[in-house]
Amino acid sequence: MTRRTHIDRRALFASGAAAALLAATGVSANVSPQRGGRLRAALSGADRLDRFDARQNHGLFMQVAMVGAVFDTLTEIAADGTLRGELATGWTGTSDAQSWVLDLREDVVFHNGAPFTAADVEGSFALHSDTILNDVTSVAVLGAHKLRVKLAVGDPDFPYRLSDPQLVVYPAQNMVEAMYKGIGTGLYRTHRFQPGRQFIGHRVDGHYKDERAGWFEELELVALSADAVRAEALREHYVDVADLTHAADLGDVSGITMLPEEHFMTTAVDHCVCVPRQVGSRWPLDNLRAAERWWMA
Repeated sequence: MTRRTHIDRRALFASGAAAALLAATGVSANVSPQRGGRLRAALSGADRLDRFDARQNHGLFMQVAMVGAVFDTLTEIAADGTLRGELATGWTGTSDAQSWVLDLREDVVFHNGAPFTAADVEGSFALHSDTILNDVTSVAVLGAHKLRVKLAVGDPDFPYRLSDPQLVVYPAQNMVEAMYKGIGTGLYRTHRFQPGRQFIGHRVDGHYKDERAGWFEELELVALSADAVRAEALREHYVDVADLTHAADLGDVSGITMLPEEHFMTTAVDHCVCVPRQVGSRWPLDNLRAAERWWMA
């Protein structure tokens, strides 16, 4: 089995899309980013039954709300498509890739004030023991911020798998409340959540991603199911970002940036929002046309 068939492509695409969105700024690409303002996004895939429950089969709206805003995973796909640590600072695998030691951040707290520890990862992983982590044979807490994960079969792509949007980390002592209210370690604390309609998040002060992402003080996601309606919302400047299937829905595209190409894209942003130019430059986001097909499948 090749490297690419090991990994859920749709999950990687969603993770990378969220990273690109949160790395966006409200200033010119030639100016140093500054905190402030509000980013408004019109997204598809919302449902009135949506909850902050990673076991649900979420559309793009909740993928961004959860992974892009409220929650973190252990690793993440950066805007340029590379893998980097999020709640994990490092990982070491045995030569057969069957046992992995994960080092975790020590400077992280949940939005309810609880400190983030390895026990939270252990508890969050247990939610998926019968599904996407069914090859995990044991999770051992080695310390407050270190744990060992053993697999039934070696998997050199395991660090990539940890970026899966389903593998967000909840506070182990308040999982049910966290799923209901949206309590994570992400850049944005839940201010308002109307399932299938709207999410508003307020920027967390003193976050470990300061100076790297989360430049907007407020993030608003609006659920719009029709491509044409999302296109109109973007064209009329009701929103700054919209996920679309065809550029033709926009009509006049002056003042609009297409990502990554004009004829078949996943995102279009108003020129007032800057997105890193390297988006889509590396695998797995090097072919977002294909990624869109995987996502819509």
